[in-house]
Order: sequence, then structure tokens, then C-alpha cells
Amino acid sequence: MQSLLFRYTQYFNRRYRLVGHLFQGRYKAIVCDKDAYLLELVRYIHLNPVRARLVKGPEDYVWTGHLSYLEERDEDLIDAGFVLAQFGDDRSTARRRYRRFVWEGIPGGHEKKYYQVKYQRYLGEDAFVERIEMERKDPEDGVYEIPLEAISREVARATGSEEGELHSARRGRQGSRGRGMVAYLARRISGYTVREIADHFRRSSVTVSESIAKVEDLLRKDTAFATGLRILAENLIKGRKRKYRITEA
Repeated sequence: MQSLLFRYTQYFNRRYRLVGHLFQGRYKAIVCDKDAYLLELVRYIHLNPVRARLVKGPEDYVWTGHLSYLEERDEDLIDAGFVLAQFGDDRSTARRRYRRFVWEGIPGGHEKKYYQVKYQRYLGEDAFVERIEMERKDPEDGVYEIPLEAISREVARATGSEEGELHSARRGRQGSRGRGMVAYLARRISGYTVREIADHFRRSSVTVSESIAKVEDLLRKDTAFATGLRILAENLIKGRKRKYRITEA
């Protein structure tokens, strides 16, 4: 059930036509690599008003958390302790070092890397993402660069059919199911779009979507089929490096 706050926000957006990260969509938490990105990211965010030429210095803009790192405030919403601890144990010294660190970043321009979020969740290098995924109890599947031709060959081999049968214009049941399996695997482990798969098989997007739905239905009903498809996926990704979808935060 949608929260009252979420519904009110949606109404507020429509009423006043407000868009952007503050007013549009749900809050999204991102896991950040503190060793490589945290301090740079804090500095980058607090210098946004300077880069936008709203103010000359970061202390002149009161709508970020920057001032919370520079002075004690009653009932402050920001816990500045962790960030300041990276600059020293003495709070006064840490604040001076933090301020100098932020000002040293003013000559820098827009840094796209701070908006490149991997798998819509992680901000960091591949090694960091790999480690976090390994620590998750139920790690999400990665995206592997596997040609559609290779997926088709593996499906044809596993089902004992000819690869040409998957591309045949005839409406054979085996070819149709094989195409559905290829489409399902291509979407799941390689991130292909329905349109890309449809173009590969010279079918319509609707037909491909229906084939994927049939495979998903069979996976729920037939445990043997589900096991076989899982083994197929494992064989396809064996020895391949996992990639991550890059999105703009």
C-alpha cells in the first residue's frame, strides 16, 4: 500500500508541476564505497551550488549539509562525525582540514563518475561491487556480454534441435519454445531488450514477449524444466566476467 506521504508527493508534483530528484519518485538509497568515493562525493555534492554559480563559496549556500560539518548545531539532522573522523580525531582540526579539502575541489568541473550507479544500487569500482554482492545472502544476477548467437547455439544443443529451427518461419512447437528459452536467457543473464531479441529472430516484440511469458509460466510449473534452464544459464556464464548496468543517479 502506498504511504500517505508518497501519495501526497505525487499530488504535489502534478499540482505544481515539480520534477527532479527532490520532488519526483521514491527515495533511493545507494551503497557507496567509502574508501574510494565517500569524501570525494561529499565534496562534490557540497560544491554543486558553486559550480552552478549560485554562490562564490560553499559556505554561502545554506541549503546543503556543508555548514553542519563546519560548526556544532542544535538538533542537526546530519551526523557529521563519521566524515570528520576521516580528517582527524580532534574535532576542531578535522573541521579545518575538511574545509580546506572542500575548497581545494572548486577548480574541478562536472564529474560524471559520481552519477554512474551500477545496478541502480552501487557507487564504486567493480571490485567493490563484486565484494558487496558476494556478501549478500541473495546476490542479484549479473549482466554478461554473451552474443545472442551463442545463447541460441547452447539452447539448440541442450534441446537436441537444429539452430536453424529457432530462426525458421514455420510455427513448430519446438522452435517456438526454443526461441522463448533463448529470449528468456538473453533478458535474464545478458540484459538484451525485447526489441533486440525480436530483431535477431525477425519476429515481433509482442511474439517475443509472449514466448518469454510462456517460459516463465513453465518454470513455475515444471521443476525439471527449471533445473535444466538454470544449468543452461550456468554453462553460458561460466568463465565470463560479470558486467554492471550503468545508470544515472
